[in-house]
Amino acid sequence: MLLDQTRLPGERRELTYADWRDVVTAIQAMVVRGAPAIGVAAAYAAALAARGGRAEFVAACDGLAAARPTAVNLAWAIAHMRAVAEDAPDNELAARLEQAAAQLHADEVARCHAIGDHGAELLTAGARVLTHCNAGALATGGYGTALGVIRSAFQHDPALTVWVDETRPLLQGARLTAWELAQDNIPATLVADSMAGWLMAQGRVDAVIVGADRIARNGDAANKIGTYALSVLARAHGVPFYVAAPTSTIDPAAADGDAIPIEHRDPAELSSGVPGVETYNPAFDVTPHDNITAIVTEDGVMRPPYSFG
Repeated sequence: MLLDQTRLPGERRELTYADWRDVVTAIQAMVVRGAPAIGVAAAYAAALAARGGRAEFVAACDGLAAARPTAVNLAWAIAHMRAVAEDAPDNELAARLEQAAAQLHADEVARCHAIGDHGAELLTAGARVLTHCNAGALATGGYGTALGVIRSAFQHDPALTVWVDETRPLLQGARLTAWELAQDNIPATLVADSMAGWLMAQGRVDAVIVGADRIARNGDAANKIGTYALSVLARAHGVPFYVAAPTSTIDPAAADGDAIPIEHRDPAELSSGVPGVETYNPAFDVTPHDNITAIVTEDGVMRPPYSFG
C-alpha cells in the first residue's frame, strides 16, 4: 500500500498494489518518491513478486532497479533482496523476502531517527532553517532525513522555524514538506525558490539542510534540482549547508559527482505550452563536496575531507 504523493496535500489517497509492474509505474510516476522510500517500496514489490516464483522475482528485480536512475537506494535495496533470495530455498523464498523487506523498512526508519539526533546538535537555539524538496517521512518511509533533523531539533527547541522552498517544477516543498511540518505543528513559511538568496542576504537563514539521492565517494551529493544553487548561495553568505542522508544513499562506486546519473523528467512537467520552445527538465543536480559543511548519517556528523569507501 502506498500513499499517493501526487495527490497531497489536497487528497489523501492510499493505493494497493498486487503486481510489481504497477509498483514500477508508481515509482516512475512519483506516487512514491524520495530515495529511501523508493528503496523500501522496491523491496516490498520484490517480495510480492516472489509469490510467483523465483523467475518472477528475478524479473521484478531487474524491472524495479531500472525504474529511476539517480537514487542509489533503489539499486541498494534490490541488491539486498537478491542476496537474501540466494540463501532461501524455493519453498521459503516469498516468506523470507517479505521478512527482509519489512526489516529493511524498519532499519531505514531507525536510521532516520539517528540522523535526526546527530543533526539536531548542529543547529543553534532558535535556528531559522531553510530546506529544499521533501526529505521527510514521505520520502523515507518514516521520520525523514533533513526533516528528521528538524523534527529532532524542534523537540528540544520549539523556537526553531523553517523556510520551505517551493521546489519547482513539481512543488514537493510546497505540497509535501509544508504539509508534513503543519502536521507536526512546526512553524514553517513557504517561499519561492528564487527568494532563498535574498533571505540569506538579509541574515534570515541560519542553516540549510537538504537530503540526498546519491552521495559519491568524495562527498559530492545529488539532490533535487535547485540544491546546487542553494549551496552556492549558502557559501557566498557564510551559511552552513548540511546534507542529511542514510548510509544506504552513499555510493562508493561513484568516485565523484560526474559518475552520478541524472534523471531527466517528462518535458510536460515544465512545458510553457508555447510552440517552438524546447524544455530542459533534469530532476536532480549535484552539489560539490566543497560546498557542503557536513554530511549527517546514522553514524554521526562527517566533515571535510570526505572519503566514503
